[in-house]
Amino acid sequence: MKLTVVGCGDAFGSGGRLQTSYHVETAQTRFLIDCGATALIGLSRLGIDPNSIPTIFITHLHGDHYAGLVWWLIHAQHVAKRTVPLTVAGPEGIEARFKTAAEALFPGSTGVQRRYDLTFLEYARETPLNVGPVRVTPFEVKHFSGAPPYALRFETDGKVLSFTGDTEWVETLVPAGRGADLYIMECYQFEGEPRFHTSWRTIERNLDRIGAKRVMLTHMADGMLARRGEVADPRIVLAEDGLVLDV
Repeated sequence: MKLTVVGCGDAFGSGGRLQTSYHVETAQTRFLIDCGATALIGLSRLGIDPNSIPTIFITHLHGDHYAGLVWWLIHAQHVAKRTVPLTVAGPEGIEARFKTAAEALFPGSTGVQRRYDLTFLEYARETPLNVGPVRVTPFEVKHFSGAPPYALRFETDGKVLSFTGDTEWVETLVPAGRGADLYIMECYQFEGEPRFHTSWRTIERNLDRIGAKRVMLTHMADGMLARRGEVADPRIVLAEDGLVLDV
């Protein structure tokens, strides 16, 4: 399994980073985890063809995690000339929220006849969902977005890849990442308890309980970026746009 960081920034582009999106390539498939508004920019920089991605998994319905789907729709129609099916999995109401955003930004765009099948799937809390060779289990977290937000645990190719999404510390983060080969964890600040987000000191206290083999810190605000050099645990990887990891 190969993970490529398409974008690891927060909603505000702290540190000049693109918004959240991760590309995963396995022996059997490819998929995207989250699709922030800058996702197509990141994929273009990395030379990754959007048409090669059959599935996009969305953690929660904030624009820096799903709004790229709107530009994806326009790009697929007018630039990429997509013909292969696309499946988008996300929280309850994802299809309606996508259509609302697309019509607000590009009126009439959702009514254009597509050359490909577009399917939306919804998560059910802690119920595994199989999408092709990928099994994803959603764990509800705490990050207000008008629909349930989730940490996602992916199982494929004999590997476990987990992602917290955006959230303050909640106990469901432990089973979501337990024993994972890689756990991507949002780390908005260095210390304290930021509302709806997590800090490094909180993550640090819980690393042994989680037991993930490696942890990638992501979604860092300016304050966390300024102090990231103080993170010394050998299990930790610091996310950077364009970083590639073998999982």
